[in-house]
Amino acid sequence: MIYEYRCDQCGRAFNVRATLAEKEAGLRPSCPHCLSERTSQVFSAVFVRGGPTAGAPPASCGPGAMPGCCPS
Repeated sequence: MIYEYRCDQCGRAFNVRATLAEKEAGLRPSCPHCLSERTSQVFSAVFVRGGPTAGAPPASCGPGAMPGCCPS
């Protein structure tokens, strides 16, 4: 699997390829740019398209939704 990290020292983002076993064992990669060991995993948003509601507006679309967040 590929995990995304950000360096807490220099702020750069980088990817790490590791097995689930390595991740569960406490994977703590060093920054490849500044070599700092102070890194944090980044959790990106995921968009999945398909299934019975494909094409339907997201559940968050409704009164009070942010402008431009819902398809028109």
